[in-house]
Amino acid sequence: MLAQCFGAVGVGAVCRLLPSLGCGHRLSIACLLNHGLSFCRANRQTARTFTAEALAVDSPSNWRPCYRAVLVDAAGTFLVPSEPVSAVYLRYARPYGCHLNDEEVLARFRRAYNMPWPHSPLRYVDDARPFWRRIVEHSTGCDVPEVSEAIYQYYARAEAWHVVPGAVEALQRLKSAGVLLAVVSNFDTRLRPLLRDLKVDYLFNAVIVSAEVRAEKPNPVIFDAAVVHVGDDRRNDCWGARDAGITAWLWGYDVRSWAEVADRVLLGSQVRKGAGWICGVCARGGSLGGELQ
Repeated sequence: MLAQCFGAVGVGAVCRLLPSLGCGHRLSIACLLNHGLSFCRANRQTARTFTAEALAVDSPSNWRPCYRAVLVDAAGTFLVPSEPVSAVYLRYARPYGCHLNDEEVLARFRRAYNMPWPHSPLRYVDDARPFWRRIVEHSTGCDVPEVSEAIYQYYARAEAWHVVPGAVEALQRLKSAGVLLAVVSNFDTRLRPLLRDLKVDYLFNAVIVSAEVRAEKPNPVIFDAAVVHVGDDRRNDCWGARDAGITAWLWGYDVRSWAEVADRVLLGSQVRKGAGWICGVCARGGSLGGELQ
């Protein structure tokens, strides 16, 4: 999936997150909670559904999370663009002679994004400028370096993104219940500054960026330390998480709001004391088709 627009070690041994680890530690999620992951693997066939009444709780002190950690995708799930990618590309390319319309730019963008990247097995290496330069040139037909650089810099700024409504409240709710939170995203090195500029970096115990760990979803290595992964792309997010033995919910299908995510994580054990809860493997697909930078 798009520029989500993001290491991991095996989880077979003891897994615990050291209190001192924070968002700046590239591998801080690599030892996440053996208890939760082992429980998930032992209970793959367990599946439960809940009514709204069954999910009611009265205070955080009564919450007993079903999962000890949640991994969150970035672009398209937690962050979304402030305006359509085609509008942004045309704003910068038209002064240099681009005469395409929005639909043409978007179609060309999707084709370019899905083309093989011949220079490396990974699209996002370090700042990923060469990759994004090619995307801009193919999308707009404009090979002026100033255009691709201006677009690249635009998407590095907080104004280009906003947080999905309800996400901050839901994640704060999870944190107050003791759930560990991490971003795992196919993204380049702009992600960490973006989270800081959007003032949401404090929510996460760890941020794992594919450009830093040199592994992109759906490679299961990027999920090795997770218990739950919430994403918006079936092939990359759900299949990769499943291959790593992790519960996966497809954004927009399995879960449709961040409040629902929090309910699923926190309240499954409220239905039956001591019962575990595992969501099903993603069965429906859909991605934004590379519409995000």
